[in-house]
Amino acid sequence: MNQEPQTTAVGFSGLGIAPSLLEALAKLKISSPTPIQKQAIPIAIQGKDVMGVAQTGTGKTFAFGIPMIQRLHQLKGRGLIVLPTRELATQVDEALRQLGHGLGLKTAVLIGGTSAYPQIKALARNPHIIIGTPGRLNDHLNQKTLRTDDIKVVVLDEADRMLDMGFAPQIRQIFQNLPHDRQTMLFSATMPSEIIKLASSYMKLPIRIEVAPTGTTADRVTQEIFICPKDAKIPLTEKLLKQYTGPTLIFTKTKYGAKRLSQLVRQLGHSCVELHSNRSLGQRQDAMKGFKSGKYRILIATDIASRGIDVVGIELVLNFDLPMNTEDYVHRIGRTARAGAGGHAISLVTPEQRYELREIERLVKTALPISKLPDLPNVKITAEDDKRMSGRPRSTYNSRRSFRKRY
Repeated sequence: MNQEPQTTAVGFSGLGIAPSLLEALAKLKISSPTPIQKQAIPIAIQGKDVMGVAQTGTGKTFAFGIPMIQRLHQLKGRGLIVLPTRELATQVDEALRQLGHGLGLKTAVLIGGTSAYPQIKALARNPHIIIGTPGRLNDHLNQKTLRTDDIKVVVLDEADRMLDMGFAPQIRQIFQNLPHDRQTMLFSATMPSEIIKLASSYMKLPIRIEVAPTGTTADRVTQEIFICPKDAKIPLTEKLLKQYTGPTLIFTKTKYGAKRLSQLVRQLGHSCVELHSNRSLGQRQDAMKGFKSGKYRILIATDIASRGIDVVGIELVLNFDLPMNTEDYVHRIGRTARAGAGGHAISLVTPEQRYELREIERLVKTALPISKLPDLPNVKITAEDDKRMSGRPRSTYNSRRSFRKRY
């Protein structure tokens, strides 16, 4: 007797997911839920408010996307997803459209950097799910081109990042326009007190799900530190790019730094592209597509991309500059070692940044290995430099000093 082909995602059985969505998961060859999906989906399908905490790259999009699609089918209403960046909005839209392709799912993406007219046309088609950044969502609310009276399910994705970017006033304005009778889900990689306050304001007895403590890094990412003078960063980067020949993501602190480093890396003969807020939406989309396809081996970005890049196979994440917010270190290095693969993260730390290094170590709860600086042509390390770079800063895991307070 011939055995019938498997048509459902067996690993998702028992979570309360409708057969049509199980078949959609099977077609996408997604057979097993991640920890955040396994815990969040059954609760969210029941219509309860959810506050999910999980490190980046753990499948949060389907953790809220699956129950949202299923509940909207039952409620005959619409869903709203609010997130911090254009890249993340596009990424979430792509994932949900893949999931709902056979179910007739319609979405509308409302983001800045592009004409509002196509977005108004998309809204006129009565989409099931609206995905947008806070600023552009409020633009449409103010222009009366977006109505929210039938919103039944709301998701705040990367909530901590939105607060870091100063979106709290815009989020409040959005919620003032939403129906009181709704389901609210909040997902975040970290859970600072500001997020708790936000949840208590806009959620009804949310169930907290935490699959990894704040500061947890991806399982298979290895980390390495070089303490070096500022003028040694470029030669050291050149040496590292020869050593690591796979897809590489480099983070800088500023837009100017990303542009300047991109020019230097191209002069070294590498294919690279920059990604930051000074680039147009078309340029940013081209950068992401080119990096995913292999057209560009190196992507040089500011922290606008630390949570908006979902690319499997990144070999190296290089922190040319340390992040301004300590928590962003975890999100940056989480761009590698995705989908069960391994990856490596290297950070270049100047002697003056030893306190920042200590704050990162306190966050990830481990002493990061410091490697000896290799020989670099045309770079002279003075005796004073060598003295400042030697030794490890005292551990401050129990210290009350705060990098954010001092800077």
